Amino acid sequence: MFWAVLSFLTAISEATKDLFSKKGLQKIDEYIVAWSLRIFSLIFLLPLLFFIEIPVVDKTFFFALLIGGSMDVITSVLYMKAIKSSPLSVTIPMITFTPVFLLITSPIILGEFPTAFGLLGIFLIVFGSYFLNIKEIRKGFSKPLKALVNEKGPVIMLCVAFIWSISANIDKIGVQHSNPVFWVIAINIFLSIALFPIVYIKSRKNLNKISKNAKMLLPIGLFSALGLVFQMTAITMTIVPYVISIKRISAIISVIYGFVFFKEKDIKQRFFGASIMILGVILITLF
Repeated sequence: MFWAVLSFLTAISEATKDLFSKKGLQKIDEYIVAWSLRIFSLIFLLPLLFFIEIPVVDKTFFFALLIGGSMDVITSVLYMKAIKSSPLSVTIPMITFTPVFLLITSPIILGEFPTAFGLLGIFLIVFGSYFLNIKEIRKGFSKPLKALVNEKGPVIMLCVAFIWSISANIDKIGVQHSNPVFWVIAINIFLSIALFPIVYIKSRKNLNKISKNAKMLLPIGLFSALGLVFQMTAITMTIVPYVISIKRISAIISVIYGFVFFKEKDIKQRFFGASIMILGVILITLF
């Protein structure tokens, strides 16, 4: 069960990365934060090359890098847009939908089939999302979900969750044709290069803010690097949906962070909703 420990460490790292990202987005735009995350991650990842065996990679590795990296270019920007647009406590829980989508994508891509309890898990995740805005129920039964859909951040994050349900499987292919640390380094190098033209076009006038806010951006890179290494190692020990499911506990941690550091409102209902969603994730994972 060491994969479960690694997955939980991934969750903590992800939530803490989101905390620092949210703080960074108060001063810098989402394009620079998304690119800086990759650049600063490499500061911690590249030295690991001296401690691992450099694999002999094949065409499948480069194919996975191209496809997975291209998807991650899109999600890197969308993820930051989502965090910037809405409170953490209502935005981050939407990534718990990733294992829902994985129940569809993993059998197709990897031939990995979770058990029938996944259906109950799906129900709980959707049901839990209803409670994220339960106070709106006084306006009508459908209002909590409509309020969620009308909020920009959760909608964007739902798109991210769907793309991740595909790229998580491609990550596993990349790891299988190299090793966890090498794959993480390769994907971050790819993203650092691929995101730069976007950053230059969208935010070249603000590039000087990177050095001015390095102390804030550095922790984003650190916790991103830790989360990636933990995750890529874990997926070599079990099927992808299980790792991603435990990783999504970061949703509850982010709800707590949102209340403690940003004084976000309606924290009780959002904590309850996120907890139900995590229960659904656990059902998908353990059964």
